Amino acid sequence: MGKPIFVRLLLLLLGNASCLNVFCQIKNTEIDTIKLKDFRPVSIYKIPQTNIVKAKYPVIDFHSHDYPKTDVEVDVWVKRMDEMNIAKTLILTYSTGARFDSLVEKYGRYKNRFEVWCGFDYTGHEKPGWEKHAVAELERCYRKGATGVGELGDKGLGELYSLPVAGYGLHIDDPAMKPLLEKCAELKMPVSIHVAEDQWMYEKPDATNDGLMNAATWQVDMTKPGILTHDALIKTLENAVKNNPKTIFIACHLANTNSDLSMLGRLFDLYPNLYADIAARFGEFAPIPGYTRAFFEKYADKIVYGTDMGFDKEMYQTTFRILETADEHFYDHQLFSYHWALYGLNLNDATLRKIYSINGNKILNHSKQNKL
Repeated sequence: MGKPIFVRLLLLLLGNASCLNVFCQIKNTEIDTIKLKDFRPVSIYKIPQTNIVKAKYPVIDFHSHDYPKTDVEVDVWVKRMDEMNIAKTLILTYSTGARFDSLVEKYGRYKNRFEVWCGFDYTGHEKPGWEKHAVAELERCYRKGATGVGELGDKGLGELYSLPVAGYGLHIDDPAMKPLLEKCAELKMPVSIHVAEDQWMYEKPDATNDGLMNAATWQVDMTKPGILTHDALIKTLENAVKNNPKTIFIACHLANTNSDLSMLGRLFDLYPNLYADIAARFGEFAPIPGYTRAFFEKYADKIVYGTDMGFDKEMYQTTFRILETADEHFYDHQLFSYHWALYGLNLNDATLRKIYSINGNKILNHSKQNKL
Protein backbone atom coordinates (compact mmCIF):
# COMPACT_ATOMS: atom_id res chain seq x y z
CA MET A 1 0.00 0.00 0.00
CA GLY A 2 1.42 3.49 -0.91
CA LYS A 3 2.05 6.47 1.36
CA PRO A 4 -1.05 8.39 2.44
CA ILE A 5 -1.87 11.30 0.19
CA PHE A 6 -1.13 13.96 2.84
CA VAL A 7 2.37 12.51 3.43
CA ARG A 8 3.13 12.53 -0.29
CA LEU A 9 1.93 16.14 -0.60
CA LEU A 10 4.05 17.23 2.39
CA LEU A 11 7.19 15.65 0.99
CA LEU A 12 6.48 17.22 -2.39
CA LEU A 13 6.24 20.68 -0.80
CA LEU A 14 9.38 20.28 1.29
CA GLY A 15 11.56 19.03 -1.52
CA ASN A 16 14.97 18.20 -0.06
CA ALA A 17 14.04 19.13 3.52
CA SER A 18 14.61 16.49 6.16
CA CYS A 19 11.65 15.61 8.45
CA LEU A 20 11.42 14.11 11.89
CA ASN A 21 7.91 13.06 12.89
CA VAL A 22 5.72 16.07 12.08
CA PHE A 23 8.53 18.66 12.53
CA CYS A 24 10.60 19.56 9.50
CA GLN A 25 13.75 21.64 9.25
CA ILE A 26 14.93 23.20 6.01
CA LYS A 27 18.67 23.41 5.72
CA ASN A 28 19.85 26.97 5.13
CA THR A 29 23.20 26.79 3.38
CA GLU A 30 23.61 30.59 3.53
CA ILE A 31 24.19 30.44 7.30
CA ASP A 32 27.29 28.33 6.75
CA THR A 33 28.86 31.03 4.59
CA ILE A 34 28.26 34.12 6.76
CA LYS A 35 31.48 35.57 8.13
CA LEU A 36 31.53 37.07 11.61
CA LYS A 37 33.14 40.24 10.27
CA ASP A 38 30.06 40.71 8.07
CA PHE A 39 27.57 40.12 10.90
CA ARG A 40 25.40 43.24 11.15
CA PRO A 41 22.34 42.38 13.24
CA VAL A 42 19.36 44.72 13.22
CA SER A 43 17.17 44.74 16.30
CA ILE A 44 13.51 43.90 15.60
CA TYR A 45 12.29 44.55 19.14
CA LYS A 46 9.37 46.97 19.26
CA ILE A 47 10.57 48.89 22.29
CA PRO A 48 11.02 52.59 23.14
CA GLN A 49 13.90 54.38 21.42
CA THR A 50 15.14 57.79 22.48
CA ASN A 51 16.21 60.39 19.96
CA ILE A 52 19.17 62.12 21.58
CA VAL A 53 19.95 65.44 19.92
CA LYS A 54 22.63 66.76 22.29
CA ALA A 55 24.03 66.19 25.75
CA LYS A 56 21.62 66.91 28.59
CA TYR A 57 24.24 69.04 30.38
CA PRO A 58 27.40 70.85 29.22
CA VAL A 59 30.28 68.46 28.55
CA ILE A 60 34.07 68.49 28.78
CA ASP A 61 35.60 65.87 26.48
CA PHE A 62 38.73 64.70 28.29
CA HIS A 63 40.03 62.47 25.54
CA SER A 64 40.34 63.60 21.95
CA HIS A 65 43.13 64.04 19.41
CA ASP A 66 44.20 66.15 16.46
CA TYR A 67 41.62 64.95 13.93
CA PRO A 68 41.07 68.05 11.74
CA LYS A 69 43.42 68.41 8.79
CA THR A 70 42.75 72.11 8.16
CA ASP A 71 41.67 75.26 9.96
CA VAL A 72 38.30 74.98 8.25
CA GLU A 73 37.82 71.55 9.80
CA VAL A 74 38.67 73.01 13.21
CA ASP A 75 35.89 75.55 12.63
CA VAL A 76 33.52 72.71 11.74
CA TRP A 77 34.48 70.90 14.93
CA VAL A 78 33.70 73.95 17.07
CA LYS A 79 30.29 74.27 15.44
CA ARG A 80 29.70 70.58 16.12
CA MET A 81 30.67 71.10 19.76
CA ASP A 82 28.15 73.94 19.99
CA GLU A 83 25.50 71.70 18.47
CA MET A 84 26.26 68.81 20.84
CA ASN A 85 26.56 70.95 24.03
CA ILE A 86 30.29 70.30 24.40
CA ALA A 87 31.90 73.20 26.21
CA LYS A 88 35.53 72.12 25.88
CA THR A 89 37.67 69.43 24.27
CA LEU A 90 41.13 68.30 25.36
CA ILE A 91 43.55 67.59 22.52
CA LEU A 92 45.93 64.88 23.70
CA THR A 93 48.88 65.38 21.36
CA TYR A 94 51.51 63.12 22.99
CA SER A 95 53.91 65.49 21.27
CA THR A 96 56.85 67.74 22.08
CA GLY A 97 59.05 70.09 20.09
CA ALA A 98 57.95 71.65 16.83
CA ARG A 99 54.95 69.37 16.41
CA PHE A 100 53.52 70.40 19.75
CA ASP A 101 54.12 74.07 18.96
CA SER A 102 52.25 73.75 15.66
CA LEU A 103 49.24 72.22 17.41
CA VAL A 104 49.14 75.02 19.97
CA GLU A 105 48.99 77.45 17.07
CA LYS A 106 46.39 75.36 15.23
CA TYR A 107 43.89 75.43 18.10
CA GLY A 108 44.92 78.84 19.43
CA ARG A 109 41.99 80.59 17.76
CA TYR A 110 39.67 78.78 20.19
CA LYS A 111 41.56 78.92 23.48
CA ASN A 112 38.35 78.71 25.49
CA ARG A 113 37.16 75.62 23.62
CA PHE A 114 40.32 73.50 23.41
CA GLU A 115 43.17 72.63 25.74
CA VAL A 116 46.31 71.22 24.18
CA TRP A 117 48.29 68.69 26.24
CA CYS A 118 51.88 67.76 25.46
CA GLY A 119 53.88 64.55 25.72
CA PHE A 120 57.23 63.68 27.25
CA ASP A 121 60.46 63.97 25.27
CA TYR A 122 62.22 60.60 25.52
CA THR A 123 65.17 61.59 23.36
CA GLY A 124 68.28 59.74 24.58
CA HIS A 125 66.39 57.80 27.24
CA GLU A 126 68.81 54.91 26.80
CA LYS A 127 71.53 57.06 28.39
CA PRO A 128 71.81 58.31 31.98
CA GLY A 129 70.72 61.87 32.65
CA TRP A 130 68.19 62.18 29.82
CA GLU A 131 65.59 63.26 32.37
CA LYS A 132 67.13 66.75 32.64
CA HIS A 133 66.46 67.44 28.99
CA ALA A 134 62.99 65.92 29.26
CA VAL A 135 62.07 68.11 32.23
CA ALA A 136 63.37 71.19 30.42
CA GLU A 137 61.21 70.37 27.39
CA LEU A 138 58.20 69.81 29.64
CA GLU A 139 58.71 73.27 31.14
CA ARG A 140 59.04 74.76 27.67
CA CYS A 141 55.79 73.13 26.51
CA TYR A 142 54.12 74.42 29.66
CA ARG A 143 55.20 77.96 28.88
CA LYS A 144 53.99 77.46 25.32
CA GLY A 145 50.51 76.61 26.61
CA ALA A 146 50.36 72.94 27.63
CA THR A 147 48.01 72.48 30.58
CA GLY A 148 48.49 68.74 30.96
CA VAL A 149 50.43 65.72 29.69
CA GLY A 150 49.06 62.94 27.56
CA GLU A 151 48.10 60.65 26.25
CA LEU A 152 50.97 58.58 27.62
CA GLY A 153 50.67 54.96 26.58
CA ASP A 154 52.12 51.57 27.53
CA LYS A 155 50.80 48.30 26.08
CA GLY A 156 53.55 46.23 27.63
CA LEU A 157 56.85 47.31 26.12
CA GLY A 158 57.07 50.83 27.51
CA GLU A 159 55.94 54.36 26.68
CA LEU A 160 55.10 54.09 22.99
CA TYR A 161 52.75 57.08 22.76
CA SER A 162 55.18 59.90 22.17
CA LEU A 163 56.22 61.99 19.21
CA PRO A 164 58.80 62.34 17.85
CA VAL A 165 60.60 59.81 20.11
CA ALA A 166 58.97 56.86 21.89
CA GLY A 167 60.11 55.64 25.29
CA TYR A 168 60.29 51.92 24.71
CA GLY A 169 61.48 50.09 27.82
CA LEU A 170 60.24 52.79 30.21
CA HIS A 171 57.14 52.06 32.24
CA ILE A 172 55.33 54.80 34.14
CA ASP A 173 56.70 53.58 37.50
CA ASP A 174 60.31 53.52 36.30
CA PRO A 175 62.53 55.58 38.63
CA ALA A 176 63.66 57.61 35.60
CA MET A 177 60.08 58.88 35.21
CA LYS A 178 59.99 60.28 38.73
CA PRO A 179 61.48 63.74 37.93
CA LEU A 180 58.94 64.22 35.13
CA LEU A 181 55.99 63.21 37.27
CA GLU A 182 57.18 65.42 40.11
CA LYS A 183 57.49 68.34 37.70
CA CYS A 184 53.92 67.68 36.57
CA ALA A 185 52.81 67.99 40.19
CA GLU A 186 54.77 71.21 40.59
CA LEU A 187 53.26 72.71 37.44
CA LYS A 188 49.82 71.29 38.26
CA MET A 189 49.72 69.42 34.97
CA PRO A 190 47.46 66.33 35.08
CA VAL A 191 48.75 63.19 33.37
CA SER A 192 46.51 61.20 31.03
CA ILE A 193 47.82 57.66 30.62
CA HIS A 194 46.78 54.54 28.72
CA VAL A 195 48.03 51.27 30.20
CA ALA A 196 47.37 47.79 28.78
CA GLU A 197 44.37 46.80 26.69
CA ASP A 198 41.13 45.19 27.79
CA GLN A 199 41.23 41.51 28.71
CA TRP A 200 39.65 40.30 25.45
CA MET A 201 42.83 41.36 23.65
CA TYR A 202 44.89 38.96 25.77
CA GLU A 203 42.61 35.96 25.21
CA LYS A 204 42.95 33.69 22.19
CA PRO A 205 41.07 35.17 19.19
CA ASP A 206 39.08 31.98 18.73
CA ALA A 207 35.46 30.85 18.89
CA THR A 208 35.35 31.24 22.69
CA ASN A 209 36.30 34.95 22.68
CA ASP A 210 33.07 36.95 22.89
CA GLY A 211 34.91 40.10 21.80
CA LEU A 212 36.45 38.30 18.84
CA MET A 213 36.48 40.98 16.15
CA ASN A 214 38.10 43.64 18.36
CA ALA A 215 40.24 41.03 20.06
CA ALA A 216 41.66 39.95 16.71
CA THR A 217 42.30 43.54 15.60
CA TRP A 218 43.92 44.71 18.84
CA GLN A 219 45.42 41.44 20.07
CA VAL A 220 48.42 41.88 22.33
CA ASP A 221 51.33 39.69 21.29
CA MET A 222 52.51 38.23 24.58
CA THR A 223 55.37 36.37 22.89
CA LYS A 224 57.46 39.54 22.62
CA PRO A 225 60.45 39.48 24.98
CA GLY A 226 59.96 41.56 28.10
CA ILE A 227 56.32 42.44 27.49
CA LEU A 228 54.25 42.97 30.63
CA THR A 229 50.90 41.31 31.24
CA HIS A 230 47.64 43.19 31.69
CA ASP A 231 47.75 42.97 35.49
CA ALA A 232 51.42 43.91 35.62
CA LEU A 233 50.68 47.07 33.64
CA ILE A 234 47.84 47.99 36.01
CA LYS A 235 50.38 47.55 38.80
CA THR A 236 52.78 50.02 37.14
CA LEU A 237 49.96 52.56 37.08
CA GLU A 238 49.20 51.93 40.74
CA ASN A 239 52.87 52.30 41.67
CA ALA A 240 53.12 55.65 39.88
CA VAL A 241 49.89 56.96 41.41
CA LYS A 242 50.94 55.81 44.88
CA ASN A 243 54.47 57.19 44.64
CA ASN A 244 53.38 60.56 43.24
CA PRO A 245 50.44 61.58 45.43
CA LYS A 246 50.58 65.24 44.36
CA THR A 247 50.27 64.37 40.66
CA ILE A 248 46.79 63.92 39.20
CA PHE A 249 46.47 60.87 36.95
CA ILE A 250 43.63 60.14 34.52
CA ALA A 251 43.55 56.48 33.49
CA CYS A 252 42.34 56.34 29.89
CA HIS A 253 39.56 53.93 28.91
CA LEU A 254 38.67 53.08 32.54
CA ALA A 255 42.24 51.75 32.86
CA ASN A 256 41.28 48.99 30.39
CA THR A 257 39.61 47.05 33.19
CA ASN A 258 36.17 46.86 31.59
CA SER A 259 35.94 43.10 32.02
CA ASP A 260 36.54 43.55 35.76
CA LEU A 261 35.82 47.10 36.93
CA SER A 262 36.48 46.06 40.52
CA MET A 263 40.20 46.38 39.70
CA LEU A 264 39.70 50.07 39.00
CA GLY A 265 37.34 50.44 41.95
CA ARG A 266 40.07 49.21 44.29
CA LEU A 267 42.44 51.88 42.96
CA PHE A 268 39.77 54.57 43.28
CA ASP A 269 39.26 53.58 46.91
CA LEU A 270 42.96 53.88 47.68
CA TYR A 271 44.18 56.90 45.72
CA PRO A 272 42.46 60.31 45.72
CA ASN A 273 44.76 61.54 42.90
CA LEU A 274 43.44 58.97 40.39
CA TYR A 275 40.60 59.55 37.91
CA ALA A 276 39.57 57.67 34.76
CA ASP A 277 38.02 58.59 31.43
CA ILE A 278 35.43 56.47 29.62
CA ALA A 279 36.70 57.20 26.12
CA ALA A 280 36.32 54.57 23.38
CA ARG A 281 35.01 51.93 25.77
CA PHE A 282 31.27 52.51 25.38
CA GLY A 283 31.09 49.29 23.39
CA GLU A 284 32.67 47.39 26.30
CA PHE A 285 30.57 48.68 29.19
CA ALA A 286 27.19 49.28 27.50
CA PRO A 287 26.40 45.53 27.22
CA ILE A 288 26.35 45.25 31.05
CA PRO A 289 24.23 48.28 32.01
CA GLY A 290 23.20 47.25 35.50
CA TYR A 291 26.72 46.61 36.76
CA THR A 292 28.16 49.62 34.94
CA ARG A 293 25.46 51.96 36.23
CA ALA A 294 26.14 50.89 39.81
CA PHE A 295 29.87 51.36 39.31
CA PHE A 296 29.53 54.79 37.71
CA GLU A 297 27.18 56.01 40.40
CA LYS A 298 29.39 54.67 43.20
CA TYR A 299 32.49 56.34 41.73
CA ALA A 300 30.73 59.35 40.22
CA ASP A 301 33.39 61.68 41.65
CA LYS A 302 36.23 59.85 39.86
CA ILE A 303 35.06 59.49 36.25
CA VAL A 304 35.25 61.95 33.34
CA TYR A 305 33.68 61.86 29.89
CA GLY A 306 35.82 61.23 26.82
CA THR A 307 35.36 60.08 23.23
CA ASP A 308 38.60 59.24 21.35
CA MET A 309 36.48 58.59 18.24
CA GLY A 310 36.61 61.69 16.04
CA PHE A 311 33.94 64.37 16.04
CA ASP A 312 30.99 63.08 14.00
CA LYS A 313 27.58 64.10 15.28
CA GLU A 314 26.30 60.52 15.35
CA MET A 315 29.26 59.43 17.48
CA TYR A 316 28.51 62.02 20.15
CA GLN A 317 24.80 61.17 20.10
CA THR A 318 25.46 57.46 20.59
CA THR A 319 27.65 58.14 23.63
CA PHE A 320 24.97 60.41 25.14
CA ARG A 321 22.29 57.81 24.43
CA ILE A 322 24.30 55.17 26.27
CA LEU A 323 24.85 57.39 29.31
CA GLU A 324 21.48 59.15 29.53
CA THR A 325 18.75 56.77 28.41
CA ALA A 326 17.23 53.44 29.37
CA ASP A 327 17.12 52.28 25.74
CA GLU A 328 17.69 48.56 25.26
CA HIS A 329 19.19 46.28 22.64
CA PHE A 330 20.43 48.67 19.98
CA TYR A 331 23.50 48.67 17.76
CA ASP A 332 26.05 51.08 16.32
CA HIS A 333 28.10 49.14 13.82
CA GLN A 334 29.87 52.29 12.61
CA LEU A 335 31.51 52.86 15.99
CA PHE A 336 31.95 49.39 17.44
CA SER A 337 33.07 46.17 15.77
CA TYR A 338 31.75 43.91 18.50
CA HIS A 339 28.60 41.93 17.78
CA TRP A 340 27.14 42.86 21.17
CA ALA A 341 23.95 44.85 21.57
CA LEU A 342 24.16 48.13 23.48
CA TYR A 343 22.06 49.27 26.44
CA GLY A 344 21.54 52.65 28.03
CA LEU A 345 22.80 53.17 31.57
CA ASN A 346 20.06 55.67 32.49
CA LEU A 347 22.43 57.49 34.86
CA ASN A 348 20.87 59.82 37.39
CA ASP A 349 21.27 63.56 36.89
CA ALA A 350 23.82 64.01 39.67
CA THR A 351 26.10 61.37 38.17
CA LEU A 352 25.68 62.74 34.64
CA ARG A 353 26.65 66.24 35.74
CA LYS A 354 29.76 64.96 37.49
CA ILE A 355 30.93 62.80 34.57
CA TYR A 356 30.08 65.40 31.95
CA SER A 357 31.75 68.42 33.54
CA ILE A 358 31.93 68.78 37.33
CA ASN A 359 34.86 66.38 37.75
CA GLY A 360 36.56 67.78 34.67
CA ASN A 361 36.27 71.33 35.93
CA LYS A 362 37.70 70.23 39.25
CA ILE A 363 40.75 68.76 37.51
CA LEU A 364 41.21 71.72 35.17
CA ASN A 365 40.80 74.27 37.95
CA HIS A 366 43.53 72.44 39.83
CA SER A 367 45.75 72.81 36.78
CA LYS A 368 45.40 76.57 36.36
CA GLN A 369 48.76 77.73 35.13
CA ASN A 370 51.45 79.08 37.35
CA LYS A 371 54.30 81.26 36.13
CA LEU A 372 57.73 79.72 35.84
